[in-house]
Amino acid sequence: MDIKKLGVVGAGAMGNGIAQLAAQIGCNVVMRDIEDAFIERGMKNIDRFLSKSVEKGKLESKEKDAILGRITGTTDMSRLKDVDFVIEAVIEDLELKKSVFKELEELCRPEVVLASNTSSMSLTEIAAATKRPENVCGMHFFNPVPLMRLVEVIRGYATSDETVAITTDLAKKMGKTTVEVKKDSPGFIVNRIMIPHMVEAIKIVEEGIATKEDVDIAVKNGLNYPMGPFELMDLTGIDICYFVNEYFHKELNKELKWVSPNLFKTMIRAGKLGRKTGEGWYDYSK
Repeated sequence: MDIKKLGVVGAGAMGNGIAQLAAQIGCNVVMRDIEDAFIERGMKNIDRFLSKSVEKGKLESKEKDAILGRITGTTDMSRLKDVDFVIEAVIEDLELKKSVFKELEELCRPEVVLASNTSSMSLTEIAAATKRPENVCGMHFFNPVPLMRLVEVIRGYATSDETVAITTDLAKKMGKTTVEVKKDSPGFIVNRIMIPHMVEAIKIVEEGIATKEDVDIAVKNGLNYPMGPFELMDLTGIDICYFVNEYFHKELNKELKWVSPNLFKTMIRAGKLGRKTGEGWYDYSK
């Protein structure tokens, strides 16, 4: 399938990063969100990233202008009616995602792939909100989208081979390495492995075994990870990590290993969610 026009639902960190990548490979992009303020913030983030690329000599100024010129922001969902491919990137709320897909299914042409950037939730359940579950799949990017190399392509129960092939091809055109998740399971590959690391890191601090700083140093130098678990939670959003872990606990037989530590909950209640709020495990306000 020749994807010339791509829709992105959600202009947050993930959505604007996806919109930028699509525009960089020549697609015209419609980026939709519920408020103009969200659209403006998303466009500013794209502009900031591209400007840094120009400063570093990785991009010419005219190329930056061309990329930005291919992205249209809107609060009107009907502007996505003629796109060739859609990627949903709204918050991790299953009912919200289902309502978005139901609306997209009514708007978009029958052959259009409807992909979700969900990091953990059931593609089968999301697809069931539509009358074309064979055209629904997961396309899970990682934050920051323009820099992280991986995309997980996830099958729902009814996802067709053609849908997987189209989605994989698009991700590769965006310069990504892809993996296929053949069975719809909470957390897919990366989060299924990553979240337990985070939970154990919090428990180590909660039990007084080590400081968060030393846990991060140990993981970076002992496991050769680029970031420690506390640094990564601050980047991703502590609330998102918490909600994913709670979803795992609900879906994966309520195993004890998925029980959120009290310190995890305390951080949420205190509003210390990471970089986006200026403070999480570390202080970013200075």
